[in-house]
Amino acid sequence: MSLAIVHSRAQVGVEAPPVTVEAHLANGLPSLALVGMPETAVRESKDRVRSAILSSGFDFPPRRITLNLAPADLPKEGGRFDLAIALGVLAASAQLPTEPLAGFEVLGELALSGALRPVRGALPAALAAREAGRALLVPWENAEEASLASGLAVYAARHLLEVAAHFNGRTPLPAYQPQGLLRQPRPYPDLAEVQGQAAAKRGLLIAAAGCHNLLFTGPPGTGKTLLASRLPGLLPPLQEQEALEVATIHSVSSLAPLEHWPQRPFRQPHHSASAPALVGGGSRPQPGEITLAHRGVLFLDELPEFERRVLEVLREPLESGTIVVARARDKVRFPARFQLVAAMNPCPCGYLGDPSGRCRCTPDQVQRYRGKLSGPLLDRIDLHLNVIRETTSLHSFPAAGESSATIAAWVAQAHQRQQQRQGCANAFLDLPGLRQHCALDSDDQHWLEHACERLGLSLRAAHRLLKVARTLADLEQTDNIARHHLAEALQYRPAQAPNR
Repeated sequence: MSLAIVHSRAQVGVEAPPVTVEAHLANGLPSLALVGMPETAVRESKDRVRSAILSSGFDFPPRRITLNLAPADLPKEGGRFDLAIALGVLAASAQLPTEPLAGFEVLGELALSGALRPVRGALPAALAAREAGRALLVPWENAEEASLASGLAVYAARHLLEVAAHFNGRTPLPAYQPQGLLRQPRPYPDLAEVQGQAAAKRGLLIAAAGCHNLLFTGPPGTGKTLLASRLPGLLPPLQEQEALEVATIHSVSSLAPLEHWPQRPFRQPHHSASAPALVGGGSRPQPGEITLAHRGVLFLDELPEFERRVLEVLREPLESGTIVVARARDKVRFPARFQLVAAMNPCPCGYLGDPSGRCRCTPDQVQRYRGKLSGPLLDRIDLHLNVIRETTSLHSFPAAGESSATIAAWVAQAHQRQQQRQGCANAFLDLPGLRQHCALDSDDQHWLEHACERLGLSLRAAHRLLKVARTLADLEQTDNIARHHLAEALQYRPAQAPNR
Protein backbone atom coordinates (compact mmCIF):
# COMPACT_ATOMS: atom_id res chain seq x y z
CA MET A 1 0.00 0.00 0.00
CA SER A 2 1.51 3.34 -1.15
CA LEU A 3 0.63 6.99 -0.65
CA ALA A 4 1.97 10.17 -2.29
CA ILE A 5 1.06 13.81 -1.68
CA VAL A 6 1.43 16.65 -4.20
CA HIS A 7 0.59 20.31 -3.55
CA SER A 8 -1.41 22.41 -6.01
CA ARG A 9 -3.76 25.41 -6.09
CA ALA A 10 -7.42 25.89 -7.00
CA GLN A 11 -8.97 29.12 -8.27
CA VAL A 12 -11.79 30.92 -6.43
CA GLY A 13 -12.33 34.43 -7.71
CA VAL A 14 -8.93 36.11 -7.64
CA GLU A 15 -7.66 33.87 -4.86
CA ALA A 16 -5.81 30.54 -5.05
CA PRO A 17 -6.67 28.31 -2.08
CA PRO A 18 -4.37 25.33 -1.49
CA VAL A 19 -5.32 21.88 -2.75
CA THR A 20 -3.55 18.71 -1.66
CA VAL A 21 -3.61 15.90 -4.22
CA GLU A 22 -3.37 12.53 -2.41
CA ALA A 23 -2.71 9.43 -4.50
CA HIS A 24 -3.27 6.06 -2.81
CA LEU A 25 -2.56 2.65 -4.36
CA ALA A 26 -4.01 -0.55 -2.92
CA ASN A 27 -4.38 -4.15 -3.97
CA GLY A 28 -7.55 -5.12 -5.78
CA LEU A 29 -9.15 -4.98 -9.18
CA PRO A 30 -7.65 -2.18 -11.33
CA SER A 31 -9.75 0.97 -10.93
CA LEU A 32 -9.38 4.72 -10.47
CA ALA A 33 -11.61 6.76 -8.16
CA LEU A 34 -11.40 10.56 -8.05
CA VAL A 35 -12.97 12.28 -5.03
CA GLY A 36 -12.97 15.77 -3.52
CA MET A 37 -15.84 17.60 -5.33
CA PRO A 38 -14.32 17.41 -8.83
CA GLU A 39 -16.29 19.05 -11.61
CA THR A 40 -16.54 17.63 -15.13
CA ALA A 41 -13.15 18.83 -16.42
CA VAL A 42 -11.45 17.47 -13.29
CA ARG A 43 -13.22 14.10 -13.50
CA GLU A 44 -12.03 13.78 -17.10
CA SER A 45 -8.44 14.33 -15.98
CA LYS A 46 -8.02 10.64 -15.10
CA ASP A 47 -8.25 9.75 -18.79
CA ARG A 48 -5.82 12.50 -19.79
CA VAL A 49 -3.40 11.47 -17.04
CA ARG A 50 -3.49 7.78 -18.00
CA SER A 51 -2.72 8.55 -21.65
CA ALA A 52 -0.02 11.08 -20.77
CA ILE A 53 1.74 8.62 -18.42
CA LEU A 54 1.69 5.81 -20.99
CA SER A 55 2.76 8.13 -23.84
CA SER A 56 5.72 9.27 -21.74
CA GLY A 57 7.00 5.71 -21.33
CA PHE A 58 5.93 5.16 -17.72
CA ASP A 59 3.82 2.35 -16.36
CA PHE A 60 0.27 3.10 -15.31
CA PRO A 61 -0.14 0.92 -12.19
CA PRO A 62 -2.77 -1.83 -12.65
CA ARG A 63 -4.00 -1.44 -9.09
CA ARG A 64 -6.85 0.15 -7.19
CA ILE A 65 -6.05 3.90 -7.29
CA THR A 66 -7.82 6.49 -5.15
CA LEU A 67 -7.18 10.17 -5.81
CA ASN A 68 -8.37 12.69 -3.23
CA LEU A 69 -8.37 16.44 -3.83
CA ALA A 70 -8.45 18.02 -0.39
CA PRO A 71 -10.15 19.95 1.12
CA ALA A 72 -13.17 17.91 0.16
CA ASP A 73 -15.67 20.79 0.46
CA LEU A 74 -13.86 23.07 -2.03
CA PRO A 75 -15.17 22.67 -5.60
CA LYS A 76 -12.41 21.90 -8.12
CA GLU A 77 -12.60 22.82 -11.80
CA GLY A 78 -10.45 22.90 -14.91
CA GLY A 79 -7.45 20.90 -16.03
CA ARG A 80 -5.03 22.63 -13.65
CA PHE A 81 -4.66 19.49 -11.46
CA ASP A 82 -3.59 17.12 -14.27
CA LEU A 83 0.14 17.43 -13.61
CA ALA A 84 -0.27 17.09 -9.85
CA ILE A 85 -2.40 13.97 -10.30
CA ALA A 86 0.12 12.43 -12.71
CA LEU A 87 3.01 13.10 -10.33
CA GLY A 88 1.00 11.64 -7.46
CA VAL A 89 0.35 8.42 -9.39
CA LEU A 90 4.00 8.11 -10.43
CA ALA A 91 5.26 8.80 -6.90
CA ALA A 92 2.78 6.40 -5.28
CA SER A 93 3.89 3.67 -7.70
CA ALA A 94 7.57 4.31 -6.85
CA GLN A 95 8.43 5.63 -10.31
CA LEU A 96 9.31 9.00 -8.76
CA PRO A 97 10.71 9.84 -5.31
CA THR A 98 8.22 11.43 -2.94
CA GLU A 99 10.62 13.62 -0.93
CA PRO A 100 11.31 16.36 -3.54
CA LEU A 101 7.59 16.87 -4.14
CA ALA A 102 7.11 18.34 -0.66
CA GLY A 103 8.83 21.63 -1.55
CA PHE A 104 6.89 22.26 -4.76
CA GLU A 105 3.46 23.33 -5.88
CA VAL A 106 2.54 22.27 -9.41
CA LEU A 107 0.00 23.46 -11.96
CA GLY A 108 -0.58 22.30 -15.50
CA GLU A 109 -2.94 20.61 -17.91
CA LEU A 110 -1.71 17.50 -19.73
CA ALA A 111 -2.14 16.64 -23.37
CA LEU A 112 -2.53 12.96 -24.25
CA SER A 113 1.06 13.01 -25.45
CA GLY A 114 2.32 14.22 -22.08
CA ALA A 115 2.90 17.81 -23.24
CA LEU A 116 2.02 20.55 -20.75
CA ARG A 117 -0.60 23.16 -21.59
CA PRO A 118 -1.03 26.54 -19.85
CA VAL A 119 -3.72 27.11 -17.25
CA ARG A 120 -5.67 30.11 -16.06
CA GLY A 121 -4.79 31.88 -12.81
CA ALA A 122 -1.05 31.20 -12.64
CA LEU A 123 -0.23 34.54 -10.99
CA PRO A 124 -2.51 34.26 -7.92
CA ALA A 125 -1.20 30.71 -7.47
CA ALA A 126 2.36 32.04 -7.64
CA LEU A 127 1.66 34.71 -5.04
CA ALA A 128 0.09 32.12 -2.74
CA ALA A 129 2.99 29.68 -3.25
CA ARG A 130 5.41 32.44 -2.29
CA GLU A 131 3.50 33.01 0.94
CA ALA A 132 3.57 29.27 1.64
CA GLY A 133 7.34 29.12 1.11
CA ARG A 134 7.29 26.59 -1.73
CA ALA A 135 8.63 26.66 -5.28
CA LEU A 136 6.20 26.61 -8.21
CA LEU A 137 6.35 24.37 -11.28
CA VAL A 138 4.21 25.49 -14.22
CA PRO A 139 3.93 25.00 -17.99
CA TRP A 140 6.41 27.06 -19.98
CA GLU A 141 3.71 29.46 -21.26
CA ASN A 142 2.77 30.41 -17.67
CA ALA A 143 6.33 30.94 -16.44
CA GLU A 144 6.71 34.62 -17.35
CA GLU A 145 3.43 35.46 -15.65
CA ALA A 146 4.30 33.46 -12.53
CA SER A 147 7.69 35.15 -12.31
CA LEU A 148 5.95 38.46 -11.55
CA ALA A 149 5.80 37.17 -7.96
CA SER A 150 9.24 38.43 -6.98
CA GLY A 151 11.20 36.19 -4.62
CA LEU A 152 9.51 33.00 -5.84
CA ALA A 153 11.47 30.15 -7.38
CA VAL A 154 9.64 29.31 -10.63
CA TYR A 155 10.37 26.22 -12.70
CA ALA A 156 8.97 25.76 -16.20
CA ALA A 157 8.56 22.62 -18.28
CA ARG A 158 7.08 21.67 -21.63
CA HIS A 159 6.53 17.93 -21.09
CA LEU A 160 5.83 15.44 -18.34
CA LEU A 161 9.18 13.79 -19.12
CA GLU A 162 11.03 16.99 -18.19
CA VAL A 163 9.17 17.15 -14.87
CA ALA A 164 9.90 13.49 -14.11
CA ALA A 165 13.59 13.94 -14.96
CA HIS A 166 13.73 16.91 -12.61
CA PHE A 167 12.28 15.05 -9.62
CA ASN A 168 14.33 11.94 -10.40
CA GLY A 169 17.44 14.09 -10.24
CA ARG A 170 18.66 13.06 -13.70
CA THR A 171 18.14 16.44 -15.44
CA PRO A 172 17.20 19.14 -12.92
CA LEU A 173 15.24 22.06 -14.35
CA PRO A 174 16.96 25.44 -13.99
CA ALA A 175 15.04 28.17 -12.19
CA TYR A 176 13.18 30.25 -14.75
CA GLN A 177 14.80 33.58 -15.57
CA PRO A 178 12.25 36.30 -16.47
CA GLN A 179 12.60 37.54 -20.04
CA GLY A 180 11.31 41.02 -19.25
CA LEU A 181 8.79 40.96 -22.10
CA LEU A 182 5.96 41.87 -19.76
CA ARG A 183 7.51 45.22 -18.88
CA GLN A 184 7.40 46.75 -22.34
CA PRO A 185 4.90 49.63 -22.03
CA ARG A 186 2.29 50.37 -24.66
CA PRO A 187 1.72 54.06 -25.47
CA TYR A 188 -1.55 55.70 -24.45
CA PRO A 189 -3.43 58.05 -26.83
CA ASP A 190 -2.22 61.64 -26.42
CA LEU A 191 -4.58 64.35 -25.18
CA ALA A 192 -2.91 66.83 -27.54
CA GLU A 193 -4.66 65.03 -30.39
CA VAL A 194 -8.00 66.35 -29.09
CA GLN A 195 -8.42 69.83 -30.54
CA GLY A 196 -10.26 72.50 -28.61
CA GLN A 197 -12.54 71.52 -25.69
CA ALA A 198 -10.50 73.40 -23.10
CA ALA A 199 -13.21 73.08 -20.43
CA ALA A 200 -13.51 69.33 -20.95
CA LYS A 201 -9.73 68.93 -20.78
CA ARG A 202 -9.75 70.88 -17.51
CA GLY A 203 -12.32 68.41 -16.22
CA LEU A 204 -10.11 65.50 -17.25
CA LEU A 205 -7.18 67.04 -15.40
CA ILE A 206 -9.23 67.37 -12.21
CA ALA A 207 -10.64 63.86 -12.55
CA ALA A 208 -7.16 62.39 -13.00
CA ALA A 209 -5.65 64.42 -10.15
CA GLY A 210 -8.21 63.26 -7.58
CA CYS A 211 -9.53 59.98 -9.11
CA HIS A 212 -12.97 61.55 -9.44
CA ASN A 213 -15.85 60.11 -11.45
CA LEU A 214 -16.80 62.12 -14.52
CA LEU A 215 -19.83 62.57 -16.79
CA PHE A 216 -19.64 64.21 -20.21
CA THR A 217 -22.89 65.54 -21.69
CA GLY A 218 -23.02 66.88 -25.24
CA PRO A 219 -24.19 66.41 -28.81
CA PRO A 220 -22.83 63.60 -30.98
CA GLY A 221 -19.40 64.12 -32.50
CA THR A 222 -18.06 66.58 -29.95
CA GLY A 223 -15.26 64.27 -28.77
CA LYS A 224 -16.67 62.73 -25.58
CA THR A 225 -15.30 59.25 -26.32
CA LEU A 226 -12.04 60.72 -27.59
CA LEU A 227 -11.59 62.62 -24.33
CA ALA A 228 -12.46 59.63 -22.14
CA SER A 229 -9.93 57.38 -23.89
CA ARG A 230 -7.14 59.82 -22.94
CA LEU A 231 -7.75 59.57 -19.19
CA PRO A 232 -5.58 56.46 -18.51
CA GLY A 233 -2.59 58.28 -20.01
CA LEU A 234 -2.97 61.08 -17.48
CA LEU A 235 -2.92 58.80 -14.44
CA PRO A 236 0.35 57.90 -12.67
CA PRO A 237 1.92 54.54 -13.55
CA LEU A 238 0.76 51.61 -11.47
CA GLN A 239 2.78 50.85 -8.38
CA GLU A 240 4.10 47.29 -8.17
CA GLN A 241 1.37 46.12 -5.80
CA GLU A 242 -1.34 47.75 -7.92
CA ALA A 243 0.11 46.20 -11.07
CA LEU A 244 0.06 42.78 -9.42
CA GLU A 245 -3.62 43.28 -8.57
CA VAL A 246 -4.41 44.13 -12.19
CA ALA A 247 -2.30 41.24 -13.48
CA THR A 248 -4.02 38.83 -11.07
CA ILE A 249 -7.44 39.82 -12.42
CA HIS A 250 -6.24 39.35 -15.99
CA SER A 251 -4.74 35.99 -15.05
CA VAL A 252 -8.00 34.55 -13.72
CA SER A 253 -10.24 36.06 -16.42
CA SER A 254 -8.27 35.40 -19.61
CA LEU A 255 -7.03 32.21 -21.20
CA ALA A 256 -4.20 34.12 -22.90
CA PRO A 257 -1.02 34.68 -20.86
CA LEU A 258 0.03 38.24 -20.10
CA GLU A 259 2.01 39.90 -22.87
CA HIS A 260 2.84 43.25 -21.24
CA TRP A 261 3.53 44.57 -17.77
CA PRO A 262 0.07 45.69 -16.60
CA GLN A 263 -1.05 49.24 -17.32
CA ARG A 264 -4.15 51.15 -16.33
CA PRO A 265 -7.05 49.23 -17.92
CA PHE A 266 -9.67 51.01 -20.02
CA ARG A 267 -12.90 49.05 -20.28
CA GLN A 268 -15.75 50.11 -22.55
CA PRO A 269 -18.73 47.72 -22.31
CA HIS A 270 -21.59 48.10 -24.78
CA HIS A 271 -24.84 49.57 -23.48
CA SER A 272 -26.54 46.20 -24.04
CA ALA A 273 -24.41 44.66 -21.25
CA SER A 274 -26.30 42.88 -18.48
CA ALA A 275 -25.86 43.38 -14.75
CA PRO A 276 -23.79 40.15 -14.34
CA ALA A 277 -21.58 41.28 -17.23
CA LEU A 278 -20.81 44.48 -15.29
CA VAL A 279 -20.39 43.16 -11.75
CA GLY A 280 -19.50 39.52 -12.43
CA GLY A 281 -21.42 36.31 -12.04
CA GLY A 282 -22.03 32.84 -13.35
CA SER A 283 -22.49 29.51 -11.61
CA ARG A 284 -18.79 29.80 -10.78
CA PRO A 285 -18.46 33.58 -10.28
CA GLN A 286 -16.11 35.28 -12.72
CA PRO A 287 -14.98 38.93 -12.76
CA GLY A 288 -17.18 41.49 -14.50
CA GLU A 289 -16.31 44.72 -16.25
CA ILE A 290 -15.97 46.73 -13.03
CA THR A 291 -13.36 44.26 -11.77
CA LEU A 292 -11.57 44.18 -15.12
CA ALA A 293 -11.40 48.00 -14.81
CA HIS A 294 -9.81 47.79 -11.34
CA ARG A 295 -7.14 50.52 -10.89
CA GLY A 296 -8.21 51.92 -14.27
CA VAL A 297 -11.13 53.48 -16.11
CA LEU A 298 -14.63 52.15 -16.78
CA PHE A 299 -16.14 54.12 -19.66
CA LEU A 300 -19.90 53.89 -20.18
CA ASP A 301 -20.86 55.52 -23.47
CA GLU A 302 -24.51 56.37 -24.16
CA LEU A 303 -25.20 56.13 -20.43
CA PRO A 304 -29.03 56.44 -20.55
CA GLU A 305 -29.19 53.59 -23.06
CA PHE A 306 -28.09 51.14 -20.34
CA GLU A 307 -30.94 49.50 -18.50
CA ARG A 308 -31.64 51.35 -15.26
CA ARG A 309 -31.37 48.22 -13.12
CA VAL A 310 -27.96 47.56 -14.69
CA LEU A 311 -26.69 51.02 -13.76
CA GLU A 312 -28.00 50.73 -10.21
CA VAL A 313 -25.63 47.83 -9.49
CA LEU A 314 -22.75 50.30 -9.76
CA ARG A 315 -23.80 52.30 -6.72
CA GLU A 316 -22.27 50.13 -4.00
CA PRO A 317 -18.97 49.39 -5.80
CA LEU A 318 -18.48 53.11 -6.46
CA GLU A 319 -18.49 53.65 -2.70
CA SER A 320 -16.76 50.53 -1.38
CA GLY A 321 -14.29 49.63 -4.14
CA THR A 322 -15.28 45.95 -3.97
CA ILE A 323 -18.12 43.75 -5.19
CA VAL A 324 -19.40 40.59 -3.52
CA VAL A 325 -20.98 38.08 -5.90
CA ALA A 326 -23.15 35.65 -3.94
CA ARG A 327 -24.39 32.39 -5.42
CA ALA A 328 -25.93 29.28 -3.90
CA ARG A 329 -22.55 27.55 -3.52
CA ASP A 330 -20.11 30.46 -3.57
CA LYS A 331 -19.65 33.93 -2.17
CA VAL A 332 -16.74 35.62 -3.92
CA ARG A 333 -15.33 39.09 -3.33
CA PHE A 334 -13.76 40.89 -6.30
CA PRO A 335 -11.81 44.17 -6.19
CA ALA A 336 -13.51 47.03 -8.06
CA ARG A 337 -11.63 50.27 -7.36
CA PHE A 338 -12.30 51.82 -10.76
CA GLN A 339 -12.78 55.37 -12.03
CA LEU A 340 -16.11 55.86 -13.77
CA VAL A 341 -16.24 58.03 -16.89
CA ALA A 342 -19.60 58.24 -18.64
CA ALA A 343 -20.95 60.06 -21.69
CA MET A 344 -24.48 60.89 -22.72
CA ASN A 345 -26.45 63.04 -25.13
CA PRO A 346 -28.57 65.87 -23.70
CA CYS A 347 -31.77 64.47 -25.25
CA PRO A 348 -32.97 61.46 -27.30
CA CYS A 349 -31.97 63.01 -30.64
CA GLY A 350 -28.75 64.36 -29.13
CA TYR A 351 -28.97 67.97 -30.31
CA LEU A 352 -30.68 69.81 -27.45
CA GLY A 353 -29.05 73.24 -27.17
CA ASP A 354 -27.15 72.85 -30.44
CA PRO A 355 -26.85 76.17 -32.33
CA SER A 356 -28.31 74.53 -35.43
CA GLY A 357 -31.69 74.29 -33.69
CA ARG A 358 -32.31 70.84 -35.16
CA CYS A 359 -33.65 69.37 -31.88
CA ARG A 360 -37.39 68.72 -31.87
CA CYS A 361 -37.59 66.75 -28.62
CA THR A 362 -40.42 67.73 -26.29
CA PRO A 363 -39.75 68.50 -22.60
CA ASP A 364 -41.46 65.23 -21.64
CA GLN A 365 -39.20 63.26 -23.97
CA VAL A 366 -36.13 64.95 -22.53
CA GLN A 367 -37.32 64.29 -18.98
CA ARG A 368 -37.99 60.61 -19.67
CA TYR A 369 -34.59 60.27 -21.31
CA ARG A 370 -32.73 61.85 -18.42
CA GLY A 371 -34.97 60.11 -15.90
CA LYS A 372 -33.28 56.81 -16.77
CA LEU A 373 -30.47 57.96 -14.49
CA SER A 374 -31.29 57.92 -10.80
CA GLY A 375 -30.37 60.68 -8.39
CA PRO A 376 -28.28 58.38 -6.15
CA LEU A 377 -26.16 57.33 -9.13
CA LEU A 378 -25.64 60.92 -10.31
CA ASP A 379 -24.73 61.93 -6.74
CA ARG A 380 -21.77 59.56 -6.97
CA ILE A 381 -20.40 61.30 -10.06
CA ASP A 382 -18.22 64.18 -8.92
CA LEU A 383 -17.78 66.12 -12.16
CA HIS A 384 -20.57 66.91 -14.64
CA LEU A 385 -19.31 68.66 -17.76
CA ASN A 386 -21.09 69.91 -20.85
CA VAL A 387 -19.17 69.32 -24.08
CA ILE A 388 -20.21 71.68 -26.88
CA ARG A 389 -19.63 71.65 -30.61
CA GLU A 390 -16.89 74.19 -31.25
CA THR A 391 -16.03 73.98 -34.95
CA THR A 392 -16.56 71.82 -38.00
CA SER A 393 -13.83 73.40 -40.12
CA LEU A 394 -11.35 70.88 -41.49
CA HIS A 395 -8.75 73.50 -42.39
CA SER A 396 -8.57 75.85 -39.40
CA PHE A 397 -7.96 73.48 -36.50
CA PRO A 398 -7.60 75.02 -33.03
CA ALA A 399 -4.09 74.97 -31.64
CA ALA A 400 -3.23 71.77 -29.82
CA GLY A 401 -3.16 72.04 -26.04
CA GLU A 402 -0.85 70.44 -23.51
CA SER A 403 0.24 66.90 -24.17
CA SER A 404 -0.67 63.98 -21.95
CA ALA A 405 2.90 63.91 -20.61
CA THR A 406 2.67 67.54 -19.42
CA ILE A 407 -0.69 67.03 -17.71
CA ALA A 408 0.44 63.69 -16.27
CA ALA A 409 3.29 65.51 -14.53
CA TRP A 410 0.81 67.89 -12.86
CA VAL A 411 -1.37 64.94 -11.90
CA ALA A 412 1.63 63.09 -10.42
CA GLN A 413 2.44 66.08 -8.21
CA ALA A 414 -1.14 66.23 -6.95
CA HIS A 415 -1.17 62.47 -6.26
CA GLN A 416 2.10 62.75 -4.37
CA ARG A 417 0.67 65.49 -2.12
CA GLN A 418 -2.40 63.36 -1.41
CA GLN A 419 -0.38 60.25 -0.59
CA GLN A 420 1.91 62.15 1.76
CA ARG A 421 -1.02 63.88 3.46
CA GLN A 422 -3.67 61.16 3.76
CA GLY A 423 -2.39 57.99 2.05
CA CYS A 424 -5.10 57.85 -0.65
CA ALA A 425 -6.60 59.87 -3.48
CA ASN A 426 -9.06 62.60 -2.57
CA ALA A 427 -12.01 60.73 -4.07
CA PHE A 428 -11.48 57.90 -1.55
CA LEU A 429 -11.42 60.04 1.60
CA ASP A 430 -13.66 58.71 4.36
CA LEU A 431 -15.69 60.97 6.65
CA PRO A 432 -12.96 61.48 9.30
CA GLY A 433 -10.44 62.22 6.55
CA LEU A 434 -12.88 64.65 4.96
CA ARG A 435 -13.25 66.57 8.22
CA GLN A 436 -9.50 66.66 8.74
CA HIS A 437 -8.22 67.47 5.27
CA CYS A 438 -11.13 69.44 3.76
CA ALA A 439 -11.80 71.78 6.67
CA LEU A 440 -13.16 75.24 5.80
CA ASP A 441 -13.22 78.49 7.75
CA SER A 442 -16.62 79.59 9.07
CA ASP A 443 -17.34 82.07 6.26
CA ASP A 444 -16.59 79.58 3.48
CA GLN A 445 -18.57 76.88 5.27
CA HIS A 446 -21.67 79.09 5.53
CA TRP A 447 -21.24 80.13 1.90
CA LEU A 448 -21.04 76.52 0.77
CA GLU A 449 -24.01 75.42 2.87
CA HIS A 450 -26.12 78.21 1.39
CA ALA A 451 -25.04 77.29 -2.16
CA CYS A 452 -25.83 73.62 -1.63
CA GLU A 453 -29.24 74.49 -0.24
CA ARG A 454 -30.08 76.69 -3.23
CA LEU A 455 -28.93 74.01 -5.69
CA GLY A 456 -30.74 71.24 -3.83
CA LEU A 457 -27.59 69.16 -3.36
CA SER A 458 -27.61 66.18 -1.02
CA LEU A 459 -25.12 65.80 1.81
CA ARG A 460 -23.27 63.17 -0.21
CA ALA A 461 -23.03 65.56 -3.15
CA ALA A 462 -21.72 68.26 -0.81
CA HIS A 463 -19.04 65.89 0.52
CA ARG A 464 -17.97 65.02 -3.01
CA LEU A 465 -17.90 68.69 -3.88
CA LEU A 466 -15.47 69.24 -1.00
CA LYS A 467 -13.25 66.46 -2.35
CA VAL A 468 -13.15 68.13 -5.77
CA ALA A 469 -12.25 71.45 -4.11
CA ARG A 470 -9.45 69.66 -2.24
CA THR A 471 -8.13 68.39 -5.57
CA LEU A 472 -8.23 71.90 -7.06
CA ALA A 473 -6.19 73.15 -4.12
CA ASP A 474 -3.70 70.31 -4.62
CA LEU A 475 -3.28 71.23 -8.28
CA GLU A 476 -2.37 74.74 -7.13
CA GLN A 477 -0.13 73.21 -4.43
CA THR A 478 -1.89 75.07 -1.63
CA ASP A 479 -2.64 73.63 1.80
CA ASN A 480 -6.04 75.24 2.37
CA ILE A 481 -9.22 75.19 0.30
CA ALA A 482 -10.09 78.70 -0.86
CA ARG A 483 -13.40 80.25 -1.96
CA HIS A 484 -12.51 80.07 -5.66
CA HIS A 485 -11.84 76.33 -5.31
CA LEU A 486 -15.33 75.86 -3.92
CA ALA A 487 -16.83 78.04 -6.65
CA GLU A 488 -15.18 76.04 -9.41
CA ALA A 489 -16.19 72.75 -7.81
CA LEU A 490 -19.81 73.98 -7.72
CA GLN A 491 -19.70 74.54 -11.48
CA TYR A 492 -19.29 70.80 -11.95
CA ARG A 493 -22.46 69.86 -10.05
CA PRO A 494 -25.91 69.88 -11.71
CA ALA A 495 -28.40 72.16 -10.01
CA GLN A 496 -30.99 69.40 -9.78
CA ALA A 497 -30.56 65.74 -10.68
CA PRO A 498 -33.47 63.91 -12.33
CA ASN A 499 -35.86 62.04 -10.03
CA ARG A 500 -34.17 63.34 -6.91
